[in-house]
Amino acid sequence: MTTARHEPAQTAGERAMLEGWLDYHRRTLAWKCEGLTDEQLRTASVPPSELSLMGLVRHMAEVERAWFRKVLVGDDPGPIYCTEEDPDGEFHLTGADTWQEAYGTWQAEITAARRIAAGFGLDDLSKGRSRFTEEPFSLRWIYTHMIEEYARHNGHADLIRERIDGATGD
Repeated sequence: MTTARHEPAQTAGERAMLEGWLDYHRRTLAWKCEGLTDEQLRTASVPPSELSLMGLVRHMAEVERAWFRKVLVGDDPGPIYCTEEDPDGEFHLTGADTWQEAYGTWQAEITAARRIAAGFGLDDLSKGRSRFTEEPFSLRWIYTHMIEEYARHNGHADLIRERIDGATGD
């Protein structure tokens, strides 16, 4: 399977542009994980870092859930992998953690995020508030932040993938 990625149209409207770039970066992370075994996907980048491709996917499932469910609509289903005892649990993998589970969970959160966002305009404000300013977020801000979050972690994914098997790409 080859993950298809397409940049949004250069003349797209604002919402289509934001959603297009967010989807592009979601697919980029999937592409960086393509064709690897569970063991390779659990491989940490460079000790002592625990950063791995599977950990990044699990992290982005947590991020999708937090921004769209918890912040945007005020629903708090709780974290997926993190606990009070292990706030970075998404990165602490064991041999029992599988790509099938991580990918399925991540895709379910993306599906939920798309469904939730479809009910909001770009200027509509979130139910959740900033922990720093107590102000709500617009959907536009959340989309922009999510693009930034994926872009940053896709840079990490580039380096991890290259270390695993030498594969590089844009």
